[in-house]
Amino acid sequence: MAAAEATLGACLEALLGSRSHANRVFEILELLQAEEEEIVLSAIQTCDRLFGAFLERGELFVGPLPPEEEPLPESHSAEEKYKIWMRHRYNSCVNCLVELMSHESFQIKEGSLCTLMAFVELEAKHPLVKSEWSFNFPQELLKLVVKGLISTEEDSSLLISRFQEYLEHDDVQFFAMKAVAENIGNVMQKTKEPLPVYQKNAFTFVSSISMPGKESEIKNFLVKHANQGEWKVSKLKEHRRAFERMWLGFLKHKLPSSLYKKVLVILHDSILPHMNEPTLMIDFLTVAYDIGGAISLLALNGLFVLILHHNLEYPDFYKKLYSLLDPSIFYVKYRARFFRLLDLFLSSSHLPSYLVAAFAKRLARLSLAAPPDALLLVIPFICNLLRRHPSCQVLVHRPDGPEEMSADPYAMEEEDPSESRALESSLWEIQTLQRHYHPEVAEAAASINTTLSEMEDDLMELMELTSDEIFDRDLKKKAATVPLEFQRVTGLFGQKNDVLAEYFTLE
Repeated sequence: MAAAEATLGACLEALLGSRSHANRVFEILELLQAEEEEIVLSAIQTCDRLFGAFLERGELFVGPLPPEEEPLPESHSAEEKYKIWMRHRYNSCVNCLVELMSHESFQIKEGSLCTLMAFVELEAKHPLVKSEWSFNFPQELLKLVVKGLISTEEDSSLLISRFQEYLEHDDVQFFAMKAVAENIGNVMQKTKEPLPVYQKNAFTFVSSISMPGKESEIKNFLVKHANQGEWKVSKLKEHRRAFERMWLGFLKHKLPSSLYKKVLVILHDSILPHMNEPTLMIDFLTVAYDIGGAISLLALNGLFVLILHHNLEYPDFYKKLYSLLDPSIFYVKYRARFFRLLDLFLSSSHLPSYLVAAFAKRLARLSLAAPPDALLLVIPFICNLLRRHPSCQVLVHRPDGPEEMSADPYAMEEEDPSESRALESSLWEIQTLQRHYHPEVAEAAASINTTLSEMEDDLMELMELTSDEIFDRDLKKKAATVPLEFQRVTGLFGQKNDVLAEYFTLE
């Protein structure tokens, strides 16, 4: 270790002191591939200092780099040949650092990332590519960094979190979004099947992007230019376009089901508000809505935003919403969010009576097998529907209704609410719940026996109610009297006239 550090120090001093020692750069590059972690870390630091100094001193060739295999024309001076040769060594160093971003040691990964980002900053100030514009940014180098961050083989979430400090710079974030969109396109077009590890890393990266809300917030740049306001990176519209392209490129490919849920949870808050055209997400939301289960429940949020704020027309929306009502809605962790949205979608007084009746009846039927915490939400929910739509109160006051369950005209298996015949039925399920084992549920169900007040029940607290909270609440209750039935045990099996009691006693 000491010998390697001495070699690195000597090489660095020689290379910075004289061009005659240029070949010693190979010793540094060779130590980048050493097996010992400490040696590799020292070599990374040496590369940082060496090529950082070369970039600042202008000792690397600027412009299109000729292939190393081809001989250089005689017109090139010795200095130009040196700069071209050293530029090739710099590229070798960059490629080696990108490979080290997948090293098993996180310290080496972190050191490589920080060194590459130092090169990004230096290349932005001292560009290696001639540009017609006065604004320069090393996009190709940043693309390599992004490629190293979004690994196809291992979880990169820790390294991506380390990259967060660089994303605080608006120019880095802007070009990183473009690089991610391109990288996803290149990787995913080669396969039709999901790549769980790669897509998880890509989601970790894209979900970490924090978009500015106003153009005035775009002011933190890694590299500052004279006419900063004229640079497209200073425009909010350009940031939104890059953000939109990045997300659309990520979501157009088939995702693992776990990622569908993660995307849908943040979609309405963190993605749609920052898109130039949010309606472009309709294809993704439609596919997610048709998957079923918890994914469909979560897709409701995004669809609601598009329907409410962007005049989206979704054919058979209520038919699909009706089909989502199954026993699982009482057990998913997104239950509160689903019922909040369901309440919003059924709040209009212009909905036809048969539709509201179908939802009320289906919820009532499902409540027969629901846990107490869900029942304390569903019963007031149904009562609120009856308050909003008085024409549906015939479901409660139907003296000529069927006497047996088998005679109920309601068709539970019917997918179309207009064909369910709910309006011909009654809410006998609520009456059944009046005999529920839990006294709070029985009391809530009994409220339907009286005339419903005009004021709707507040459902907000009930939506977050859990079975643990009900249990804790019951434990704290103090009962005045407890009914007991007690018979003194006299026989071996506890019965007074048992045959064994004639021959055996407990004394």
